[in-house]
Amino acid sequence: MNIKSIANFIFELGQLKRIKHEGWRIIGVDNPETVAAHCLRAAQIGYILAVMEEYENPYEVVTAVTFKDIGECRLGDIHRTASRYIKNVKKFEEKAITEQLTEVSFMKDDIYRLWNETDFRTTKMGNIAKDANMLEMAFTAQELVDQGNVGALQWRDNFKTVLKTKSALELFEELRVVGSNINNL
Repeated sequence: MNIKSIANFIFELGQLKRIKHEGWRIIGVDNPETVAAHCLRAAQIGYILAVMEEYENPYEVVTAVTFKDIGECRLGDIHRTASRYIKNVKKFEEKAITEQLTEVSFMKDDIYRLWNETDFRTTKMGNIAKDANMLEMAFTAQELVDQGNVGALQWRDNFKTVLKTKSALELFEELRVVGSNINNL
């Protein structure tokens, strides 16, 4: 275990605090949240979904969601529209993640497996983790709608089409009813 490599990896993960979640700019959000902020709430939602789905290891889901976007440390946040013009974005992301994890080999296989299962939805855990990621963006879209951004309405509704778990679909329906008004608490 190379302590210098681990320290370098942690500093690299810090890039997620600086990288903005770029897709929101398309609908006029001047200062979108960072990828790190997105990952935090997505991981929290991942835990909630895992418990709701009675998944035996909610901590595995949290870990998967926490590390899902680490490729963005090197590639930046390439939103869905931009990715249509970049051939093999997933291949570049996979290469970035593989290279990132090479120096921290003691956890390489586990993090890569979690990323792969999440990105390609190959397991129950992967479906829950991916739903948590998408549901976080749906909640963000609802917050934007509640602030008057009408462009976020279509985005919010589009997220429903990618949700797979029963719990994520239930939460999606509820977020539309409740809204983000803090007075609802």
